[in-house]
Amino acid sequence: MFILVPEQAMAAQDDEVPLNAIRAFVTVAREGSVTRAACSLGTTQSSVSRYLSVLRDYLGADLIERRGRRSDLTEFGRLFANAVSEPLETVAFTAKRMRRRAAAGTNRIVVRTSLSTFAFSLLIPNLQAFSSEAGDVIVDVVSSLSPPRSSDDFDVLITRDLSVIEPADNWEIYNEELVCVGSPNLVGGRELSIVRSTPILNITSRPDILPTWLRAMNLSPNDVRAGARYDHNYLALPAVMTGKCLLVAPEIIVSNLVRGGTLQVLPGSRAPSGMQYRAYAMDRSAQPEIARSFCRWVARLCKKATLAQGS
Repeated sequence: MFILVPEQAMAAQDDEVPLNAIRAFVTVAREGSVTRAACSLGTTQSSVSRYLSVLRDYLGADLIERRGRRSDLTEFGRLFANAVSEPLETVAFTAKRMRRRAAAGTNRIVVRTSLSTFAFSLLIPNLQAFSSEAGDVIVDVVSSLSPPRSSDDFDVLITRDLSVIEPADNWEIYNEELVCVGSPNLVGGRELSIVRSTPILNITSRPDILPTWLRAMNLSPNDVRAGARYDHNYLALPAVMTGKCLLVAPEIIVSNLVRGGTLQVLPGSRAPSGMQYRAYAMDRSAQPEIARSFCRWVARLCKKATLAQGS
């Protein structure tokens, strides 16, 4: 909502830049009409027109030429719009980035991740440990494959492939290792050659995994049998437990099932994927210290899981 201030307060002084008027003008320049600008700003056409008048008086030059329902920029108006539009967007972006959410009196953070199976298999089962360690903090977990925006509401991001353009502390939490797993009855006592005759499941959300693993094993797609397709690893895990197929997956997401004896790693099948998991504690978080504490905790959790894999 664009707040209309009293008209007498809009009078531009020589030493006071009319920022609201500049914002109104930039919106008119973008929308191409006073009517659409007023709609975008959530105010009236007359309010926008008054702001344009204030800015014209301040700058001493016309910025807008009215042609019917259109509002075309003068040459001076184009120059001014080009000069101030980007800085104004930068100010708005920075303000949103640094905005603190109103404190609700609750010890709570939101963790966003693009790694749904990692969250399902390792993160969520261990959250109670962090909650107890951090004074009964509540941890909300959401998943999304979309690039994060400054307006999105979260405190921590855990990702493998998304980039963060706003300020945030970050931790390297896991260098991904791939393994081929199957049920103990299927792979127990077997060698790598089993992949030539047993279907390997295909994970469509990670099309990079199987080609990367095959190259590391000096195999080609023609050397293995293609199995069923699943969107995510957490959907494929129940299928591989049936003992009828194999799965190539990040070792960290199957480590608990391997330690529990539900799945078994095929000997000689471990290979690095070249992918790295990172945790980001956002500067704009309303709970920055809890967010950083969570990132340090998840780094320890992954290190513990990695050490258990090697034991």
